[in-house]
Amino acid sequence: MRKLALAVVAGAATLTTLLTPAVASATPARGVSATVLAQWTAGDTDYVLREITIDPGGSTGWHFHEGTLHGWVRSGTLTHYRADCSVDGVYHRGDSITEPPGDDHIHVGRNEGPTPMILDVLYVLPHGAPLADDAPNPGCSFD
Repeated sequence: MRKLALAVVAGAATLTTLLTPAVASATPARGVSATVLAQWTAGDTDYVLREITIDPGGSTGWHFHEGTLHGWVRSGTLTHYRADCSVDGVYHRGDSITEPPGDDHIHVGRNEGPTPMILDVLYVLPHGAPLADDAPNPGCSFD
C-alpha cells in the first residue's frame, strides 16, 4: 500500500510538471546605468527624474510601466520597439518620447548607435509602484 501511495504521489508530481506551462523569464538590461536626479511624492503620485545611459549595443530589456514616462534624449540615439517587434520610434538628440502605462505597452529601448545614449526621464507613477515591471521577450529575434 505504501508503494502504491508513493507511486501515485510521484505520478501526480510528474503530471503536474508536464501540465504546468513554462514561465517565461524576463530579459535583463544590458549596458544600462541610471542615476536618480530627483524624486518626490504628491498625493497618490510618485515622480522620479532619472538620467539613463545605454551603452552602444545595450538594451533596457523588455518591460512596461505602471505610470506614464516622459523622456528627452540628451545625446545619442534611442531605438524603441513594441511587443510586435516593430520599431515605434527612433529618437535622436533633442527628441522627446512618451511611454504610456500598462502591460499592454510592453517595449524595449536599444542603443543601436556607436556612442552612448543619454536619456532624461520623468516617471509619473502610482505611489509605491516600481520604476518598471520586467516582461519576457514577446517573441522577437532580439532582446
